Amino acid sequence: MILVTGVTGHLGKAVLRNLLQRTDAGNVAALARNPAKVEGLHVAVRQADYNDPASLEHAFRGIDTLYFVSGNDVQRRLEQHENVVSAAKEAGVGHIIYTSFQRKDESGRSPIADVAGGHLKTEAAIRASGVPFTFLLHNLYLDFIPFFIGKDVPDTGVIYQPAGNGKTAFASRDDLAEAAANILLSVGHEGKSYNFSNMAAWSYGDIAEIIGGIVGKKIEYVSPTPQEFLATLQQQGVSAEAADGALAWALAIKAGEFDTPGQDLERILGRAPMQPHELLAKVYGK
Repeated sequence: MILVTGVTGHLGKAVLRNLLQRTDAGNVAALARNPAKVEGLHVAVRQADYNDPASLEHAFRGIDTLYFVSGNDVQRRLEQHENVVSAAKEAGVGHIIYTSFQRKDESGRSPIADVAGGHLKTEAAIRASGVPFTFLLHNLYLDFIPFFIGKDVPDTGVIYQPAGNGKTAFASRDDLAEAAANILLSVGHEGKSYNFSNMAAWSYGDIAEIIGGIVGKKIEYVSPTPQEFLATLQQQGVSAEAADGALAWALAIKAGEFDTPGQDLERILGRAPMQPHELLAKVYGK
C-alpha cells in the first residue's frame, strides 16, 4: 500500500494521478487534513494532520511506502516533519520517499539557509529513524519561472532579477511527479538520493533569449543590486516579507545553489525532461 501526502497541492496530486494510471486504486491511499477538499480522487483517503502525531500514526498503519511531501509551513516545518517521521516509525512504515531539496551549500551561509536547514534536519531524522528511505532532491520548479519574472515580460521587454549570471537546472513539477511514481512502483531505491534536476542549467540571460525568440522581440535581462531590487518591489506594493523571500531565492541562484544539472531525472523518467522553451512557449507564446 502506497500513501501519498500533499494531495491538495500540484505535486502530490500529480503523483497520485500517475500512480492511478499504472496500478489499481486499491494499492494507493491519500493523506489529507480535510478529506472534503480531496473528494473525487477515487482512492481511499486517510485523515491526518502533520501537527497531530496521533492522527499520523493511525493513518500510517498498514502502509508499505510513504510518499512524504515536505510541508509548506516553513516556520513549523521541522516540528511537523519530525512528527511524520516518528509516526512512520511507530506505525511500521516500510519505506519513506521524501521530497527534499537540491542545494550546494550546507554550511548555513546560503541565502536560503532556513529552507535548506529544515530539509537537512528532516533527512537526518529519517536516517536516524532506521526506516528505509529514498531522498528526491528537487531543483527549483520550471513552472516557477513565470512567477519569478512575471507574465508581463513580453510587454516590458525586461527580466529584472538580482541573480547575476547564476544558473538553475529547472525541472517541471509534472516530470518530478512522474519520476516519483516510477520510483514508488519499482524496487531498489532504498538508501539512495536522486538529483532531480534537468540535464542542463540556464541563467536568466538564457531565459531572456528563449522568451525573445518566442515573442519575436529582444528581451533584456537586468540584474540590479539587492537594495535596488527591494526598493523596486516596495514601490510596487510588495510586502517586506514577500520581497525578502524573492531576494533570497534570486541570491541563491546567483550563488549557484541550483546549478546542479544531472542525469538522474532523465534516467528515472526514461526520457528527456521538459525543457524551458517548452514551458515558456505555453506561457508567453499566446
